[in-house]
Amino acid sequence: MKKLLFLLIIGATAAGCGTTKQTPAPKTDVIELSGKLEKLGISTFQYGTHVLKAGDKTYALKSEKVNLDGFVDKQVTLKGTKVDGYPIEAGPDLLEVQEITSK
Repeated sequence: MKKLLFLLIIGATAAGCGTTKQTPAPKTDVIELSGKLEKLGISTFQYGTHVLKAGDKTYALKSEKVNLDGFVDKQVTLKGTKVDGYPIEAGPDLLEVQEITSK
């Protein structure tokens, strides 16, 4: 009986130790870019709501914090994070915009 009780305690302890699941920390690499912000029109890629033309590179943009429509056709500086899983099929990187200022 003592052996059975001992085995139950050991089993319960071992089972309780293995149930914690760790999730990866969110990506916090903030990118700062400057360029002309434009509304996304017809394109070969179908993600994002706006684009930023910074030098010779184009970035697709989306934001849940900032209303990007107020900055269309303006030179802006923005801060955001790259969205995992993009670019798709040779499209541009997709950025989640956190902050934006007009020049």
